[in-house]
Amino acid sequence: MTEIALLTAANLISDAPDRRADAYLFDVQLDILRQGFAPHGLTLTPMRWTDHATDWTRFAAILVNCAWDYQDRHADFLATLDRIAGLGVPVFNDPAVIRWNIRKTYLRAFEQRGVPVIPTLWPEAPTDEDIRQAMADFGIDDVVLKRQVGGGARAQVRYTHANMPDPGPVMDRPGMIQPFIASIATEGEYSFLFIDGAFSHALVKRAKSGDYRIQEAYGGTSETITPAPDDLAAARSVITAVDAPPLYARVDMVRGAAGELLLMELEVLEPYLYPENGPQVGAMLGAALARRLAR
Repeated sequence: MTEIALLTAANLISDAPDRRADAYLFDVQLDILRQGFAPHGLTLTPMRWTDHATDWTRFAAILVNCAWDYQDRHADFLATLDRIAGLGVPVFNDPAVIRWNIRKTYLRAFEQRGVPVIPTLWPEAPTDEDIRQAMADFGIDDVVLKRQVGGGARAQVRYTHANMPDPGPVMDRPGMIQPFIASIATEGEYSFLFIDGAFSHALVKRAKSGDYRIQEAYGGTSETITPAPDDLAAARSVITAVDAPPLYARVDMVRGAAGELLLMELEVLEPYLYPENGPQVGAMLGAALARRLAR
């Protein structure tokens, strides 16, 4: 059997004393991936990316998918990936792609390539004036401030004229401001899973009543769907706009006012693959990884 390392957050490992409340999602995904890898002679071993004493050369490849704690140490995280790749160990997705994807300014590249995206302002040190300017620029009094590097709606804040920040800084790091897209609270957010460019499955994620955050940590739920042809084509256009198909990717989109899907983000760094909505994703990823290692 060929051993593959799965880079994880320290608090996802089964014996972690501070194990995350949502670690069961990691367990579900790990089990389905292992089932899909086994027919190809591949085993999957979870490894903390922060464990610098690890001999990474013992692994045939590194799969970067569950390092859910990278946000506040992303420079160290990227340096770890570069160090592993420098040892000659294949890393998936490629560290260069992950470095590009880790900061959401990559959305500019998609916009330049004709992919519909949510309008965004990119203040490096967001203040209350940036919030006011965004409202004026977007012609809307309902905006969302997010981190440029981050995920899971962490530190995300929604502002309206009735809920404005105090004067001064509103975030301690580079941010991004977008108009609130009303459909996320009514229709939900769509996720499309692709393995090596091939479509696996899709789902819609919905927020609990009275909220707009679709993450399970905030009471969100997900439902497997068969996407409409136009919606699937919109998701495929995101994958084809990337120079080379990543080994795995999740395309998250929301419905715009004109009925078109807008790219919210392309996840090639740490996406949960929602294997309970598409169990075949484990077999697809196992086969795709085996093909890449055989090249």
